[in-house]
Amino acid sequence: MKVVIIEDEALAARQLKAMVQECDENIEVITMLDSVESSIQWLRDNERPDLLLMDIELCDGQSFEIFSQVEVKSPVIFTTAYNEYAIQAFKVNSIDYLLKPIDEEALKRSLYKFQELKKLYGTTAENHLDVNELVHLIKQTKVSPSDYRERFLLKQGSRLVPVSVDDIAYFYSQERLSFVKTWDERSYVVDYTLDELECILNPKQFFRANRQIILCPKSVDKIHLHFNSRLKLDLRPCTEEEVFISRDKAGEFRNWMGE
Repeated sequence: MKVVIIEDEALAARQLKAMVQECDENIEVITMLDSVESSIQWLRDNERPDLLLMDIELCDGQSFEIFSQVEVKSPVIFTTAYNEYAIQAFKVNSIDYLLKPIDEEALKRSLYKFQELKKLYGTTAENHLDVNELVHLIKQTKVSPSDYRERFLLKQGSRLVPVSVDDIAYFYSQERLSFVKTWDERSYVVDYTLDELECILNPKQFFRANRQIILCPKSVDKIHLHFNSRLKLDLRPCTEEEVFISRDKAGEFRNWMGE
């Protein structure tokens, strides 16, 4: 099995390489990369490895940026010192998510999980799964993480107010800040960007309508057909700005509302 390690700390990369080879002597670490830029270039220029071991925080950005710049054709085991990226990791090719410092037994379980996926869904005479098929399988069969946020602790003056997601009509951005709007028409600043909120909210409960708003279905009062196949929404509580859904997202929104 050919493996690539993407890790910007040289010592951590060497330790991970040694740990991988200790887990399975048949694993060949073919290269170690230390940045988003070098990883993109290597993945463009070389044959796909069987597996990527990928740190999330790299010296020139987050490794999620790699997926937007090049087609990643290999399954990924993410390694990170932070647990807040778990849901975002499961939106790409990840088969596991390991917190640093990495425990050798946890790494063994992840590698075993990868091998069992290949065996369980193998299609060739040797019972191995083509990497393209495995990546497709991961994306189609993974179970969404169970740790979507169910409540937020929001600041109101000198107090902290617990607010359940059931009490939230929508999230919106305004002047570089993010806000919560509750059913009783209160607004609170929330310490997440809308991009971050999109990753930690249950997609069955909330939909990213556009760059400025994430809403729940009960907040949609009326839907108007608009110019150029866009949709115009009337929300409750009312918004200061008009809310539009682009033509590209209109079909996805209709399906979501019909679930």
